[in-house]
Amino acid sequence: MNTQVIASRNKLAKWSIAWVLTTALVTFGSQFLWEARWITIIAILLSLAVGIGMVLANRDFVNAGDELQRKIQLESMGLTLGLSVVCGIAYSQLDTTNLIKQDAEIAFLILFMGITYILCVFFNARKYS
Repeated sequence: MNTQVIASRNKLAKWSIAWVLTTALVTFGSQFLWEARWITIIAILLSLAVGIGMVLANRDFVNAGDELQRKIQLESMGLTLGLSVVCGIAYSQLDTTNLIKQDAEIAFLILFMGITYILCVFFNARKYS
């Protein structure tokens, strides 16, 4: 990997960690650290801003790669998006039609997206190498 790809990967990792931390701050801070709604609103806005930074860092990471790396990333992102929409809607429909006992939780969809993306990158990298 060239230095630009490594630098953009490290930048993406830092933004991703920061976003996870701000998301945890919103979730757990509002439960255990404070009761004021205005603090929760500020924490959500901070998490949103850091999330946007993470998205932009992800774009920079994809753009820093060579043609093959971009193809692997974009194909993996496309498959992840498509599968997440189709499976997410089916999961929601299972809930709204009461075919599952528990409520459909966004955390399961996010977990599905993460696992799908990791697997797609792995298999696409193997396919094109």
